Amino acid sequence: MTLFKLNLRRLRVSKVGIIYNDAKPAACRAATEIKDKLKERGVKVCTAPGTGGILGYATQPHPLHRTPIDKIAPDDFDQEMMFAIVLGGDGTVLSASRQLAPPGIPLLAVNTGHMGFLTETYLNQLPLVLEQVLEGNYIVENRTMIAVEVCQADEVLWEALCLNEMVLHREPMTCMCHFEIKIGRHAPVDIAADGVIISTPTGSTAYSLSAGGAVVTPGVEVLQLLPICPHSLASRALIYGEKEPVIIYPASPNQLVMVVDGNGGCYVLPEYQVRVQRSPYHAKFIRLHPPEFFQVLREKLGWGLPHIAKPTSVELP
Repeated sequence: MTLFKLNLRRLRVSKVGIIYNDAKPAACRAATEIKDKLKERGVKVCTAPGTGGILGYATQPHPLHRTPIDKIAPDDFDQEMMFAIVLGGDGTVLSASRQLAPPGIPLLAVNTGHMGFLTETYLNQLPLVLEQVLEGNYIVENRTMIAVEVCQADEVLWEALCLNEMVLHREPMTCMCHFEIKIGRHAPVDIAADGVIISTPTGSTAYSLSAGGAVVTPGVEVLQLLPICPHSLASRALIYGEKEPVIIYPASPNQLVMVVDGNGGCYVLPEYQVRVQRSPYHAKFIRLHPPEFFQVLREKLGWGLPHIAKPTSVELP
């Protein structure tokens, strides 16, 4: 049975992209059906797997394997593309955001995974949603991204675009890490911890939240620095202006590991520096209605639900 029945008579759409999780059969089937239906109506469709935006984990022989930020977009995904449909879970959305941000392509995130915190709709709702989007009945929400660079002196050795967070931490079976961190023009601070997280407002509900950080609403122009299991009670999460660049100097003799958005990363040697700053690119999310962040928190994470179950047998005032 065909899932998608699109009425494109009134549409003026020339080019659409599809990024999908090729490890999920449902996402693969949906990508094929959408592509066929759009092509029947004369729309050019470009497809790419979500793995194209995954950074990949470095290995000891290749500790700094990288793809330059401006080279990560799939072939033919350019400014002529009206939008891209992303089929997968949050991992696929994070991957797609890196691929689509440099050319400035809005993404329609369709959940075929589990949590789907970043997604806008579900697969069974897609036919009606897609017609609405193709008719231009949507708004675009910009989400802050950060650019992460690993440098030695003034040479950039590795770089990545990041929507959620950058994590710099120790390898297993090594001692506590020491960091000297400079934020903007402010004096450097020393932190002893298992690692540090720098997160965007989008990433404040991810690893940062699990590590004890604050939830930040997406429109607030801040970033968050969070020590992981700090040695001192005084080392707590710090929220600072997103225009402030950050430089992290590893102050331990041990090799560290950096992971970006949980998708991959590189090794960081003691002589390297990690530089983090707001990216000029934004992740552009298609929203069918004005974003309601508290509702998403409630539905996905249970935030704000009553903490006492009220018995139905008792009449309440």
